Amino acid sequence: MNSALEKAILARVNEDHIVAMSRDVVNIPSPTGFESGMSGYMRRVFEDMGLAVSRQEVEEGRANVIGIWRGAGGGSSLMFNGHMDTSYSGQEAFLTGRGYKPKAVLEGGIIYGLGIYNMKGALVCYIQAVKALQAAGVKLKGDVILAAVVGEIEKTQWGDDFVGREFRGYGVGSHYLVTHGVVPDMCILGEPTDMQLVLGHYGSLWVRISTYGPFMHTGFSTGRQQENSIRRMHDVVAAVLEWMPAWGERAAYGNKRGLVNLGGIQGGHAWRASRTPERTDLFLDVRVPPTIPMNEARREIDSLVATLRGRFPDYGIESETYVSVPGAQISESHPIVKAIEANHLRVTGEAAKRDTVLWSSDASVLTRFGIETVNYGPSSGPRDAEGEKVRIKTLVDITKIYALTAAELCQVA
Repeated sequence: MNSALEKAILARVNEDHIVAMSRDVVNIPSPTGFESGMSGYMRRVFEDMGLAVSRQEVEEGRANVIGIWRGAGGGSSLMFNGHMDTSYSGQEAFLTGRGYKPKAVLEGGIIYGLGIYNMKGALVCYIQAVKALQAAGVKLKGDVILAAVVGEIEKTQWGDDFVGREFRGYGVGSHYLVTHGVVPDMCILGEPTDMQLVLGHYGSLWVRISTYGPFMHTGFSTGRQQENSIRRMHDVVAAVLEWMPAWGERAAYGNKRGLVNLGGIQGGHAWRASRTPERTDLFLDVRVPPTIPMNEARREIDSLVATLRGRFPDYGIESETYVSVPGAQISESHPIVKAIEANHLRVTGEAAKRDTVLWSSDASVLTRFGIETVNYGPSSGPRDAEGEKVRIKTLVDITKIYALTAAELCQVA
């Protein structure tokens, strides 16, 4: 790309438009399962841009929205993919920071609000990058695809109590996207990486382990308290904690160790504490690197459960795996990585850093369909009680980098 065209593209990146649209999207509540307001907004924006727009109804009230800026032909296609659902609803009483609310706050060059970095801010940057290219009169050979998807957040249905669309996340939108015809050559996910290139991230197995015991009135439990399923689970948790360091070593990847989170525990009846609980469940989140196949990770969990049964034969131990999301990685030599690195340096004057992360993204889905995917997006600083926040400068810089990268990868016609 010649320097005059590059300058023309960068000059069309409009900070005021970025800020205004960021405020718009944060102010649209869209917790998982209730993304319809965001879907409607994105559709209107794509149509106003003159894109070829399609709507994929993943389920009633939940739709992916895809906008395609058609190229002249002969170039690679690039997708910018972003999820519209937010990690929280904004109604959680224990999350008091302004960055946990669906109400944008602008202060000191920073935008606060639910979704601004995970990941509505990236959706804004995608749109503004394409608008800058259009305003600069750029024509590309390859297609640029803007995909706003539902249901990415790490949530899932389980049992009889946690059922419904608000629990259907973990890539349901992007899975529908690729199984219904949207299969570009490569993809950028603007997950909140603090402008670092994430070439690889972990996936996860979610596992339930259960213990059982007799159900009886407190008055008749004298001498049998050790059979209480909660007390039995206490022994199981201790054994799992003993196992976790070995998994950490086994699942090391990049600059991270494998990790297991004790994600939940459930047992007994709060409304009837005069009875011993017949069952207690432990829920584990086992982070799995892309270098370990998911069936191999499951076998290791099966081995752990077999060990627990042998150690505690009277506890009635049962288990199930109810989430299996593989990790993802991309080669550091891939053109999309090289292009982002070069343009990051061009825009910021600094070399882009790299990281390996323990969180998951829709790259888990996309890479399984041959769509090479990298995570690179806006966030600003460590996670804290303030909640989600991004510096305006970060949003502007990312938009510039996205625009230059699209022009390079899709080729100027």
